[in-house]
Amino acid sequence: MASITMKDLVKAYGNVEVLHHVAGEIEDGELIVIVGPSGCGKSTLLRMIAGLETITSGDVKIGDKIVNDLEPAERDIAMVFQNYALYPHMSVRENMAYGLKIRKIAKDEIEQRVQEAADILEIREYLDRKPRQLSGGQRQRVAMGRAIVRNPQVFLFDEPLSNLDAKLRVQMRLEIRKLQQRLGVTSIYVTHDQVEAMTLGDRLMVLNGGYVEQFGTPIELYNRPATLFVAGFIGSPSMNFLPATADSGILKFGKAASIPSANHAAGAVTLGIRPEHLVHDDAGPIKITVQMSEHLGANTLIHGVLEGTDTDFVASMLGHVTADPGSTMSFSALTENLHIFDAASGKRIEG
Repeated sequence: MASITMKDLVKAYGNVEVLHHVAGEIEDGELIVIVGPSGCGKSTLLRMIAGLETITSGDVKIGDKIVNDLEPAERDIAMVFQNYALYPHMSVRENMAYGLKIRKIAKDEIEQRVQEAADILEIREYLDRKPRQLSGGQRQRVAMGRAIVRNPQVFLFDEPLSNLDAKLRVQMRLEIRKLQQRLGVTSIYVTHDQVEAMTLGDRLMVLNGGYVEQFGTPIELYNRPATLFVAGFIGSPSMNFLPATADSGILKFGKAASIPSANHAAGAVTLGIRPEHLVHDDAGPIKITVQMSEHLGANTLIHGVLEGTDTDFVASMLGHVTADPGSTMSFSALTENLHIFDAASGKRIEG
């Protein structure tokens, strides 16, 4: 196993820089998720670590070795792709064994590794089938098995569940997490799905436009997002953002509403409140005009517009709550659940 160090990584295509001075350390045995919207540079960063993209400047270190100039095959990594990348004419056994065969590993050892991986992934009964005879989830297990048999220092996952249906994605991400914990292999997982990121990662690296917005544990990013972008990206449904003015511990917003705050910010700010941190309170300062309700079984999402503004607002209520379109609802929120951001920079204001 090995740690991974990214030091001041830059990737440019000609004069266009797409990754900007990315840095971070991944500990031995840790699973890191790189998450962000499409086009933010997450797959490019993964491919730079893998050696499939050249590094414009900066260093990638695996263990105690800088690997910038090493070929992918020399980096002791295994990669699992979105499209499985299985050979259609080969059986599952042959697909899993192929990389070891190329490396001239002894036949007995290859068979032992394939059987062990097949047992771990519960695909022993499919070893003689062709990929076309397997479901999407089974093909993804084969792709993971091909990575496992190599006994690499590092696993790299590039949106491996994107082609699966929603229910199977939930099942497979839990299996990937259990597998990684069992094997203890340092892993980097790329996804655009923040729910997937929150459930899988020991830590998350949030990318936006090629910049690292925040790098921390899922709970750190949820409780103390460093920027408006992270606050809006992490959490489902997304955090509500209200233009506000801070003055002497009071936040003024909307038509004529105000709410006390322990934050010492002053001037124009953005107030953030998560939908699940709101309490239905007839005397609450946050008043909305209801537009629609989403009944999800365990909870209900109330969609509306903040009174006296055109600012959209969502509240998450436990259970089945009825709210008529056009009606008014009022909410309150605890001081510790308020997030204050600088209106100009979008950065979190502490204290």
